[in-house]
Amino acid sequence: SQELVSWMRGHESSVSSISVHGSGKYAITTSTDTAQLWDLDTFQRIRKLNVRQSVGIQKVFFLPLSNTILSCFKDNSVFAWEFDTLHCKYQLSPPVEGSVLFYKVFAVTRDGRTLVAGGKSNHLHLWCLELKQLIRIIQMPEKVRAVRHLEFLPDSFDGGSNQVLGVLSQDNIMRFINIETCKLLFDIGSPEEGISTAVISPNGRYIASVMENGSLNLYSVQALTQEANKPPPFTFRVVEDGPKYTSEANKLITKVTSERSKGPWKPKQSKIQSRLLKLQANTSLENKENELPGGLNKKRLQALLKGFGEYPAKYRMFVWRSLLQLPENHLAFSSLIDRGIHSAFVNIQKEYPIKSGKLLRVLQRTLSALAHWSAIFAETPYMPLLAFPFVKLFQNNQLICFEVVATVVVNFCQHWFEYFPNPPINVLGMMENVLAHHDKELLQHLIKYSVTSQVYAWPLLETLLSEVLTREEWLKAFDNIFSNHPSYFLMIVIAYVICSRAPLLHCNQAADFEYFFHHRNNVDINVVIKEAYHLMETTPLDIHPQQMLDDFTPLTKGQYPVFNKYPMFIVNYQAQKWEKIRQDEIEYLRERQLAHESEAKAQEQKAEDEAWYQRQKLLREAEEQRQKILLEEEKLAEQRQRLAVVKRELKVKELQLSDASRRRFLNYQQDQLQMELKRLNDEIARKASMRRQETIAVQDAEPESQKQLFEQHLIKDQEAVTKEMKEEVEAHRRKVDLEDQRVQRLIEIDKEDIQKAQTVAEENLARAEQEHTDTDWRPRHDEQDREECYREIVKLLHDNRVREAELLKAMREAEEKKQEDVVQNKAQLEEEQKMAASANGHRKQFLDDKMNDELELAEKLQREDGCFERLRNLKARCTERGVEVQQVPGSGNISLNDLSTLASSLHSKCRSRAELARRERELMAEVQRLRRRITSRARARLPPA
Repeated sequence: SQELVSWMRGHESSVSSISVHGSGKYAITTSTDTAQLWDLDTFQRIRKLNVRQSVGIQKVFFLPLSNTILSCFKDNSVFAWEFDTLHCKYQLSPPVEGSVLFYKVFAVTRDGRTLVAGGKSNHLHLWCLELKQLIRIIQMPEKVRAVRHLEFLPDSFDGGSNQVLGVLSQDNIMRFINIETCKLLFDIGSPEEGISTAVISPNGRYIASVMENGSLNLYSVQALTQEANKPPPFTFRVVEDGPKYTSEANKLITKVTSERSKGPWKPKQSKIQSRLLKLQANTSLENKENELPGGLNKKRLQALLKGFGEYPAKYRMFVWRSLLQLPENHLAFSSLIDRGIHSAFVNIQKEYPIKSGKLLRVLQRTLSALAHWSAIFAETPYMPLLAFPFVKLFQNNQLICFEVVATVVVNFCQHWFEYFPNPPINVLGMMENVLAHHDKELLQHLIKYSVTSQVYAWPLLETLLSEVLTREEWLKAFDNIFSNHPSYFLMIVIAYVICSRAPLLHCNQAADFEYFFHHRNNVDINVVIKEAYHLMETTPLDIHPQQMLDDFTPLTKGQYPVFNKYPMFIVNYQAQKWEKIRQDEIEYLRERQLAHESEAKAQEQKAEDEAWYQRQKLLREAEEQRQKILLEEEKLAEQRQRLAVVKRELKVKELQLSDASRRRFLNYQQDQLQMELKRLNDEIARKASMRRQETIAVQDAEPESQKQLFEQHLIKDQEAVTKEMKEEVEAHRRKVDLEDQRVQRLIEIDKEDIQKAQTVAEENLARAEQEHTDTDWRPRHDEQDREECYREIVKLLHDNRVREAELLKAMREAEEKKQEDVVQNKAQLEEEQKMAASANGHRKQFLDDKMNDELELAEKLQREDGCFERLRNLKARCTERGVEVQQVPGSGNISLNDLSTLASSLHSKCRSRAELARRERELMAEVQRLRRRITSRARARLPPA
């Protein structure tokens, strides 16, 4: 197809070598700085080997017939790695001193036991990988200074331990030497026609070389050496002429070995050589038939199989590919795969539910390719059972899987489809004849219970024994089936029946026989294989299946062969029937789809109707809920009206109480002032009476002129004091009135603010109700928002109630506090009055005592010096002490100190009253602020217009 399959990226420098595993699934690519392991099924990198730049990688490659990877570095270190775990198995020790060379090229024998390394020297190092040591150093001729390429010459009879090594040196000549005898056997190329590169065919018969002049030369190894094509030793067992011939053959081998060592050939030996060539000519056809791809030999594989019973598990797939001679037609297989999944296997997962998705896809593609190759396989019901074991084995290589199944069908399923759709009656008849010849008793027992070959042979054939054998037993059985004639497959089925005769003879029901041949049983597969070989050898030719079945024929290269060994009309008729059924099924599916769509539309319409009814129901419920909310709003409005009436009554009562308290307090203050004035008048009258009595007592001693002058002075002083006191009382009274007016004004302002706040709240509430009424026409999806607004209004009303209660409580507390302050002020005033009375009493007593003393002294002085002079001195002393006496008609005398004390008391009372008024104003201001805050919060919580 000339298409790029994959591009494996990863190397940063040029790739120097590529090594592929024997199974063909893995490859190692090598460059100077790294080696990478690839999976050729997925073309993905598995592991990467990095080294230091100073060391460098020389080559990394797989060892033949093993799972070992050999890595050689530029510092002459060689490591062996286990492929499965990538653990280091061993390291080759450095070579001995005196023969140190830097390895450049490597070669390994086909058995993987010997490694040869060379470089820029005429020495070759021969390593034994089993002993892991250097066993020999081979010195090339002096003309050889460097080795460019090493390759072993394969031999079909050396068992993989190659003895002939090809060495391409710097002079462009490739020399072939024997590594055991270290002798030069032959060489190719010359200094004139030098060899650039060379490769040897896998069977060791030809050498292809690219010359320096650009030509391509092909050499025959048989013509280059006389020791090539040496016949195998076991071919001499076939000749049975007698002991004479055998002894001559033994002499021939001995002589050839000895004579070759001695020198040139003799005439006698030419006769012997002619006999040897004659024997080779007789056996050449047989050898040609036994030669397999990959350098294998069928006879040797059969001998190995008879010796070990099975092939090595690591190389079983490789041996099978060689035995079946698969052509690997990539283009033909791609054309089959490109046709897609066959309609017969589209729903194969329903009939065969496989857990692994990858395995199911590979099985589907393989069966589809078989159906596209031949139409019979699309109608064969047992084809998945037949192909599944191989699909599971070769799931990573679909081409090999398809070709293995196709080869099995063409060779080991001969004449199976001639009676389609019935089982192959002819093949089952052959098997029954063989069973009748070798075990009549068992056959009679089977016939007795109506168990035909379709019960005991056909289930084993159509499943290729996969139902009755384990994986290892099945692989061992097919090692022998693929290594023999196709009739061996029928023989091994008969051998399985014969080896199971003991349990079969005990069965007496048809269900038991059917169960036996569909399940695993306790049968030794090695005994079955030996019995099959015995049947192959002892069955008469007239009933032997080998006479009726063709020999093994591999698939043709390039294109697959035409497979039409089946009744065409039956297959075509079935194909037509299946096509008709498929069309009917498609029509049924289309009608069912239409029915489903109609049902879906009906369900959708029903769902829409249900949704409409549900919406109507929700609208009705919402309307009922709205009516309930309106009723609640009416109740709330009534409650708010009642609350407003109660609030107004409370405000009126509060104002009345406040006014009554203020008036009571003012009356109390006026009563106190009147009482104080009355007390002062009484005191003045008492003092005046006392002074009058004192004056009367003194009048007798004073002259009339002095008496009148003294009385005039006293009258003036009394008038001045009285005028001053009246002015102070009037000023205080005006001040108190002014404060009363101010308090009254503040109360009125507070009342107006409260009324305004209440009016604003009622207006906001009315506006919110009006907006709520106006928005009743809105759709149902706004009901939740209105309900939230209602809840916020109710919450706001509740908060207002709480705030009003708090405000009422605060006003009550303020009133109580006012009352307490009034009581405290009253008590304080009474206490001050008591203290003033006590002080006045003490002062009166002191003045009386002084006055008595002075009067006594005046009498004494009058008696002694004269009354008038003493009286003047007494007046002067009284003036110095701050006591003035006034004579008022009808009253007594009073001192100036008493008047000053009374004035101080009045001033303190005025200050207390002013302080109470100030506190009252502050309380009213706080109440006003609280009301404004409540009003602002109520406005903020109202819903927007």
